[in-house]
Amino acid sequence: MSIEHLTRHYGNLKAVEAVNFDLRRGEVLGFLGPNGAGKSTTMQMITGNLAPTAGKIIINGIDLLDQPKMAKAEIGYLPEQPPLYVELSVEEYLIFCAKINGIRRANQAAAINRAIDRCGLGEVKSRLISNLSKGYQQRVGIAQAIIHNPSIVILDEPTVGLDPIQIREIRKLIRELGKEHSVILSTHILPEVQMTCDRVQIINKGQLVFSDSIECLNQSMQATSLIAQFETAPSMDALKAINNVESIEDLGNNRLRIHYTESPAKQIAITAVNANWGLTELSPEQKSLEQIFVEITSSESTLEQSIKDVA
Repeated sequence: MSIEHLTRHYGNLKAVEAVNFDLRRGEVLGFLGPNGAGKSTTMQMITGNLAPTAGKIIINGIDLLDQPKMAKAEIGYLPEQPPLYVELSVEEYLIFCAKINGIRRANQAAAINRAIDRCGLGEVKSRLISNLSKGYQQRVGIAQAIIHNPSIVILDEPTVGLDPIQIREIRKLIRELGKEHSVILSTHILPEVQMTCDRVQIINKGQLVFSDSIECLNQSMQATSLIAQFETAPSMDALKAINNVESIEDLGNNRLRIHYTESPAKQIAITAVNANWGLTELSPEQKSLEQIFVEITSSESTLEQSIKDVA
């Protein structure tokens, strides 16, 4: 999938402005953004439910605007509220989904069974959807999104309202889907992205402000400072004399934040023992994904500057 200069205006409001990105086969892309950032608007345009003001959406080489029916056949979509008919059984509902997705009668049974197997619905396929747990209902929602074997699967907040065990099962299912499909996971749950996705994009005020791999994002979270506390306060000069110590902040109560280029923890511990400082705490201080997210989305800078700030 290729998105080029995707734009949506509501009068003078620029909900989405010139968004560009590609989605590769076998990739799970995390799509993040604060409320009102343009995340839902972007998802609606990509799925063909909202016409863009400008830009292109290419699905498997098909222009969504020029050939919407053909392009939409390559998309599977699970909205935040799954489109379920709860008075039907799981199997009855998936038969209906197979028909509306245009699957040939001869192929419907195989498509339904495949979706049931992939989503772990075999034990509940004869039960009414209304009697299923929230987690199983989400699985049924994912089954309807993949029943026609689309190239791209778009999941909007698939784990909202689930308990920890159900969340873990849905995350596992998403990772498995990523092996055969391109997956976009739209969520505001930050750990979900780390545990599930290969790449992350953050949208803010209608523009992409971060786009990189999870590996690079995790590197941004690596510690660049230590928190140290002593019974006897050492002199700043003595600490600064230790190799790789860049700067020191006094946090009060003999507690210091030590910024470094390469961790001096071992040398600090040795020096503290030799100087009888009484070291009581020495721990790396690591940025959380939440801190990085807040820094990026609260910044007015460009994409390049945002990435530089968190690197």
